[in-house]
Amino acid sequence: MTSQYTFQQQIQKLEEATCHEERLFKILDVYMELYPVRNAYLFRFSPLGFLGEGIILLTADGMVHIGDIRDDVRSLPIIYSAIHEKKAKYCSGIEYLKQTSSKYITSSSVHSVVVVPICFRSVIIGYICTNEFIKGARIDEILLSSLTRYGKEVGKFLEKSDNVEDPQFLSKRELEVMRRIAWGESTKEMADLMKISELTVKQYVKTAIKKLGVVNRSHAIGELFRRGIIT
Repeated sequence: MTSQYTFQQQIQKLEEATCHEERLFKILDVYMELYPVRNAYLFRFSPLGFLGEGIILLTADGMVHIGDIRDDVRSLPIIYSAIHEKKAKYCSGIEYLKQTSSKYITSSSVHSVVVVPICFRSVIIGYICTNEFIKGARIDEILLSSLTRYGKEVGKFLEKSDNVEDPQFLSKRELEVMRRIAWGESTKEMADLMKISELTVKQYVKTAIKKLGVVNRSHAIGELFRRGIIT
């Protein structure tokens, strides 16, 4: 089990990152230093559609971008449970097959997974998944508790290093559109209710995404939830 001193030492390494991509890499690199794991998938999470989106995968061979992985986590019970309870979760054997998708079974030796939610205050903004472990690794409640704590420390780190423009800078209309997206309204529904064109709605979305420094609608909604701008 990792000592308190070692844990804090490794957490401090996160501060060494100097840019966004390096921060993401460092989150997984420190995770792999601390825990008996052989890979680490990093996902962002948006409450809009319960969407999990791949960011990067780190293994001993290096880093791979996994932006093509997108899932409604409600179809993946182990991930949904970790997010809902804000706790690291583990499953193996037949439960692993039941609670995950075949896309996460990368080889015949893969038969277990751990999910670590990244918690910003009371909001889950992402999660880390591992499905390959060091031989003889013991995934018990003590380790899961440490993993839960790591997810919270990562959330604090991302809060401190966040240089995204203040979402309050969004115009009243931009913020209204983003709220309506969070409520599940379509572009047409928003246009009808707000008495503007669909093109104007799309323009508000585009400018809001740009101001927030995010990549798409779901990422924008997750950012606004994370900052408590919309609830």
